[in-house]
Amino acid sequence: MRNLMFFAAVMIGLGVYMAQQANAIKAAPSQAQPQQQRAFAATQPQANPKMVVSQNTRSVSLAKDGRGHFSADARVDGRNISVMVDTGASVVALNESTAARIGFRPSRSDYTANVSTANGSVKAARTRLASVDIGGVVVRDVEALVLPDSALSENLLGMAYLSRLKRFEYANGRLVLEQ
Repeated sequence: MRNLMFFAAVMIGLGVYMAQQANAIKAAPSQAQPQQQRAFAATQPQANPKMVVSQNTRSVSLAKDGRGHFSADARVDGRNISVMVDTGASVVALNESTAARIGFRPSRSDYTANVSTANGSVKAARTRLASVDIGGVVVRDVEALVLPDSALSENLLGMAYLSRLKRFEYANGRLVLEQ
């Protein structure tokens, strides 16, 4: 319980810090901002205005969703799924329903990993994903966990993906992923 409280305090602190940074960016926009926005706008797909793809550098820029989170449409092992970016998650975390859609149906005996979530401890099944693609930024052989639907309502894109990118950063109110 102490670990959960510590994690919650860290996440609240990080949220406050990010909000302050976002306000500072809005208050004093950099000289490069209009040029960057033009570059992203030129490559923005019409179907999803929250995700801007740049083919030249293999990067993607994600906008916040209505809750203030960064969500993306991903292609995991050839199947389209929705994910929320979570830098606090060590791996990619999938709920059972999504895992079944991409072809992974763990048996009850596969649930051997202990995972601490905001809702408490739960057992998860380990797996590896052949590929995770966010707007053309592809990472192969990605560590993942499958959690029961009751423990995970939304799929999480964690550090197993993010740490293998050239960079990921919060800039100009967007999350930029670059390979």
